[in-house]
Amino acid sequence: MGKVIAVANQKGGVGKTTTCVNLAASLAATKRRVLVIDLDPQGNATMGSGVDKYQVENTAYELLVEEKPFADVVIQDTTGKYDLIAGNGDVTAVEIKLMEFFAREVRLRNALAPIKDDYDFIFIDCPPSLNMLTVNAMSAADSVLVPMQCEYYALEGLTALIDTITKLAAMVNPGLGIEGILRTMYDPRNRLANDVSDQLKQHFGDKVYRTVIPRNIRLAEAPSFGAPAMYYDKSSAGAKAYLALAGEIIRRSEQQTQAKLA
Repeated sequence: MGKVIAVANQKGGVGKTTTCVNLAASLAATKRRVLVIDLDPQGNATMGSGVDKYQVENTAYELLVEEKPFADVVIQDTTGKYDLIAGNGDVTAVEIKLMEFFAREVRLRNALAPIKDDYDFIFIDCPPSLNMLTVNAMSAADSVLVPMQCEYYALEGLTALIDTITKLAAMVNPGLGIEGILRTMYDPRNRLANDVSDQLKQHFGDKVYRTVIPRNIRLAEAPSFGAPAMYYDKSSAGAKAYLALAGEIIRRSEQQTQAKLA
């Protein structure tokens, strides 16, 4: 059964899109069937997948507002070897249009229901704000993956995000929880980063991934070439880190499945 993971943080610039694209590509490289949904009007996940956001015909707008069939909206030839629901400036209008609909919070959940089991993992790249797009993502998701930098303001943002997740779980998605907390742009030479990392592990325990994503120029360069880091420079520290994270997520998913069956 497919697992839907929203990649979210209300703070911008923490590596959400980088995580979405590179983790999806790493899982696809292990022969998992992966879908990425770009719900950010900036369309960065779309461009990072080698798809021109200015030329694409159908986006998340057509899926959520016009209710076009999934097969008409999905793009299958991305550089990351995963499927994609594209995003661009049109997605900005989704929030306005959704106000006209009944049960607008669950439009994405309903759209994914027929195809959820066709994939092993579905990642939703959320905008860096709490709006109707983010609410749709979290109502459709089984869990939330939180990328964050190890700095003081990030801890405050994480507290706000957990509060949001708790409220949304109560209102629209009782099963929603945290999939994991990912430390991004990590520099082990930075004392504050190490202090915040220790606090995260103390408060969240095994919810914090063992894998950390380092500051890496190749990760920053790869989107301008329209490819995930593993296809831009597979020997880079960033590409290796996301492959390690993919392995950790696969192991966790298998353990969770076994626990349910036991």
